Amino acid sequence: MPSAESFRTARWIRTANLLLQALLVSTLFFGLSYLARRHAWRFDLIANRRYALSPETQSYLSQLTQPVRIVVTFDQNSDNAELANIALDVDNLLSEYAFATRANDVGKVSFEHLDVYQQRRETEQLGIDQVGDILVICGEKHRVLSRTDLYEYKDKRRAAFLGEQAFTAAILDVSSAGQKKVYFLSGHGEQRPDDVDPVHGLSLLGDELRHRNFDVGLLDLSVTTKIPDNAALLIAAGPQGAFDRAEQEQLRQFLSVRAGRLILLVDPGRPFGLDSLLADWGIVADDDVICDTGAKNITDDGDLILWAYNPHAVTQILIDNNLHLRLGLTRSVRADPSHILDDSLTVTILASTSPTAWGYRNYRRPGMPTFTPGIDIKGTAQTKNCLGVIAASERVRALDASGEALPLSVRGGRLIVCGTSELATNNRLVNPGNQNLILAAINWATDRDTQLAIPARPIERYQISLSTLSLAKLRLGLLLLPPAVAALLGLLVYWTRRR
Repeated sequence: MPSAESFRTARWIRTANLLLQALLVSTLFFGLSYLARRHAWRFDLIANRRYALSPETQSYLSQLTQPVRIVVTFDQNSDNAELANIALDVDNLLSEYAFATRANDVGKVSFEHLDVYQQRRETEQLGIDQVGDILVICGEKHRVLSRTDLYEYKDKRRAAFLGEQAFTAAILDVSSAGQKKVYFLSGHGEQRPDDVDPVHGLSLLGDELRHRNFDVGLLDLSVTTKIPDNAALLIAAGPQGAFDRAEQEQLRQFLSVRAGRLILLVDPGRPFGLDSLLADWGIVADDDVICDTGAKNITDDGDLILWAYNPHAVTQILIDNNLHLRLGLTRSVRADPSHILDDSLTVTILASTSPTAWGYRNYRRPGMPTFTPGIDIKGTAQTKNCLGVIAASERVRALDASGEALPLSVRGGRLIVCGTSELATNNRLVNPGNQNLILAAINWATDRDTQLAIPARPIERYQISLSTLSLAKLRLGLLLLPPAVAALLGLLVYWTRRR
């Protein structure tokens, strides 16, 4: 009997011991899970801290008061190898944004992938029309980022990752209280953002601006005495008549006194009445039509092809991606030599023709155009024998002795002049170069090109070079070494048990 009782007691003690161990293990597991959830430690071991968010971004994210949703139209399983590599960078970076806002109940950042081809209804609702776009949404506002916005390119290769700059700027843009107002001038037969005509309409440009969180409207200077205070940018696209003196003065005050922004697209053969205003900003729009005899510079339809750009925030994306502009009838635009007397003014020729082009002044005369020395316009040695087509002018109100902007300088107005209105019409905007340039020009004019103080992350590439013999040795090693190690361990266990 005592023996039975001792066995029963031992069994109960063993059972209690097992239950106690299970309870302790469970308590340890749940305790560690609680600590990991409430007091997580994360260490960035990735080279160059490629996906770590900067203190500036973390500060902005902590102040978000609305949720931000990011929709990516490609993933790491994409058939396109480049898109798959970009998706890896995007997913890792957006995971950091989501983690950084996990404790912000009202301002979380979330991201998701959307299949453009299979999820057609949601794609159409969001206004996405191509694979490769990234949509940043906050409430009713949204902004589109393309994959070219995420990288710095050198020699057509991705050299640095700019994802944090792009995403932080987009999040700040869509989460801000207001929208930037873009007014298209009317009253002189200008092209309109609500016109769907393929040759003269700008409806595609209007849609692209709304898609990028701009508020688009019309403004007739002949019926208003003052340009609205909320005007971030004015666009005059193809005026068919001249601006009167009162309208010229409004534009002059807007650019100079209010540091306003204006994009002027002027067709050849159409007097627009703003020559004195352009002279104040160091730009001349010549009364000519550009002709080019180079076979690579003219299409079969007579369109002018431009490949030459000067480095600038507006043209950098075209330079990086080797994009061209396709234009119709175009006049030449050049820098006024007298502007060098104004130290506060910076004039840049953004896009130029080839050296074989000239400005034909007698374009109203019937017949084939021929170059007439002394009358027609040719490029100079300073412009590499090329004619300018698009020019940008910027005024800075405080400069040091070297001509550079002082740290506390106040940015003045910005003006872009293009020698044709066909840069942005519906039938031209389908050309990637045209679309990228006009959108980059609008971003620059509205200060959306301002870079945050976030460093670019360089992309490091590694390549292993193996000879045929080395590759064969590696293949044999991978095939034979794991089974050999397993066999050796088996023999060791067998020998140990035998002893």
